[in-house]
Amino acid sequence: MSEYYDSLETRSADERAQAQFAALREQIEHVQNDTAAYATSLKGVHRGDIIDAESFSKLPLTRKSELIELQQSERPFGGYTARNIAHYSHVFASPGPIYEPGYAVPDFWRFARSLHASGFRQGDLVHNTFSYHFTPAGQMFDSAAAALGCAVIPAGVGQTELQVQTIADLKPDAYVGTPSFLKIILEEADRLGSDVSSISKAMMSGEALPPPLRDGFSERGIRVQQCYGTADLGLIAYESSAREGLIIDEGVYVEIVRPGTGELVDEGEVGEVVVTSLGQHYPLIRFATGDLSAILSGESPCGRTNLRIKGWMGRADQTAKVRGMFIHPEQVDKVIKRHSEIAKARLIVDWVEQADQITLQCESESSDASLPAAIADSIRSICKLRGAVEIVAPGALPNDGKVIDDIRSYD
Repeated sequence: MSEYYDSLETRSADERAQAQFAALREQIEHVQNDTAAYATSLKGVHRGDIIDAESFSKLPLTRKSELIELQQSERPFGGYTARNIAHYSHVFASPGPIYEPGYAVPDFWRFARSLHASGFRQGDLVHNTFSYHFTPAGQMFDSAAAALGCAVIPAGVGQTELQVQTIADLKPDAYVGTPSFLKIILEEADRLGSDVSSISKAMMSGEALPPPLRDGFSERGIRVQQCYGTADLGLIAYESSAREGLIIDEGVYVEIVRPGTGELVDEGEVGEVVVTSLGQHYPLIRFATGDLSAILSGESPCGRTNLRIKGWMGRADQTAKVRGMFIHPEQVDKVIKRHSEIAKARLIVDWVEQADQITLQCESESSDASLPAAIADSIRSICKLRGAVEIVAPGALPNDGKVIDDIRSYD
């Protein structure tokens, strides 16, 4: 059996870029003609103008808050599903609430690629512990396993003793679920004296997989890899046997942008993950996930050639409430843009002498003594709050994607 799911995984960078931008242009035309939401938000955009990453980055972001608002007025999906596609087969409900569609399409959420990279093959029996209740996670991996020719035990969450008994009786080859739940199952099996050693591979998602936990699974003979996806978009990126970052799925186009903006950051710089789905059914354009990550340089040692991200590195929504006023990353970005001398900035929110204090740390090479006062005036004008300004050397601020760093402690 091939190491690769298909030939798309080993395309050259030029071949992939050419195919992706052709697909993005088609997607723009598709959503303008066939979705109510994008017919409005992308009105006036011409597909021929989308020629590279920079031109595509000029399109507006789609945020979860917009989905929630539009879904309240236009049930169930806010006008984001394609009108010319056969009717959806499922409606899922995620916190928000946000309602997501499912379609009777093999591997609709595209997770089969990640399972294949983890060694799942035709004839395997998969113990799926993601929830089948309201949210789509269980169905996502169920359909992916079926697309590979695997049988599935739809175990869902909870009922630990029954999970152990089922694994001991049916001897599944593979596990799908969160790392913490597999740990619970293994510990319960130890307590009961049950043999669950049939599980030799696992695909994990939904939470962090710290090295000690991964090592513990490896000591039990379980090959563990992880993937990253959302209910809205399906698979975004996945780990290969090389375990060096997460390889971006071939069915999406991923950008990393400065939090609070839609602007692309340099390779290696931490920013917000923005994803465009290339599928026709639920075609989200520049969907801001709210998650932080960064592009890794080079290609994976496994031979897959798509870009890689470092994995989940926190949340991009850094809104802070200071003295009764909200400060958003977008406001900090406006302050930066007012002063060309600022290369990068970070707003520190602290609790000093029983009061909120804000300080904008700015990387700058300028020696202009009047610059801090001018920046402070911009903070007051844009954020409606008084704040201090600290000029620091270029490269002094951490590369962690934070625009607003709330370090308040009330102890």
